[in-house]
Amino acid sequence: MDLLEIFKAIILGIIEGITEWLPISSTGHMILVDEFIKLKASSEFKEMFLVVIQLGAIMAVVILFFSKLNPFSRKKSKAEKQETIKLWTKVIIGIIPAGVCGLLLDDWLNEHFYNYQTVSLMLIVYGLIFIVVETLNKKKTPIINSFNDLSYQHALYIGIFQTLALIPGTSRSGATIVGALILGTSRYIAAEFSFFLSIPIMFGASLVKLLKFGLVFTKMELVLLITGMVVAFLVSLFTIKFLLDYLKKHDFRPFGWYRIVIGLIVLIYFLVH
Repeated sequence: MDLLEIFKAIILGIIEGITEWLPISSTGHMILVDEFIKLKASSEFKEMFLVVIQLGAIMAVVILFFSKLNPFSRKKSKAEKQETIKLWTKVIIGIIPAGVCGLLLDDWLNEHFYNYQTVSLMLIVYGLIFIVVETLNKKKTPIINSFNDLSYQHALYIGIFQTLALIPGTSRSGATIVGALILGTSRYIAAEFSFFLSIPIMFGASLVKLLKFGLVFTKMELVLLITGMVVAFLVSLFTIKFLLDYLKKHDFRPFGWYRIVIGLIVLIYFLVH
């Protein structure tokens, strides 16, 4: 058993658990970290690993929001169950654009856009967008403060914004949150809806990658994958709670500045090397 490789999987799980939920692009961070922490595995396994460890992160959302997302809870009234079903309907509507585009364009996008130039540019561009949107919203009152206020049309529009995240470096949570803010959604609802949209999208993406890779693993590959998933799950629990607490008093502008800094670091690093 190679303990160094397991340690690398732990580090990658930590990065996934943090960057998946904060609007700072997990892909951008993974590309940079991969320069220093290289798993001794085939390129096919590494590509699958970086996607499938997201299942651990997703389980954190399922656990934290199980009561809110469970339409069959005996603790809920009939009206509350209907509201939960409506929420899931909005989630399904919201994932259609990215789901369709992802299935059709996944390989093409990876071939043409999975490079440091695109990632660094998207980090910087969306960092600027966050700063601009939050500055403009500073004097505005959100018009969507609950999921009852979020219409099916709003869900579709946010889903269209989510398709932008198919370009590496954009950040899935970043694209959906920006879209929601532009539509007049409160930061808290924007973040929560982004979490809920991630459940079917990331389960689907993980299933596709697993099927492409095949379900045959070496013992070491299985250990690395499970380690990454478990660590991503545990770190995600803290990250999600942190973000929701943070948004009660703060906005997304610090994340915008952070994205710009990371984008410049990625660009400069690869230009120098």
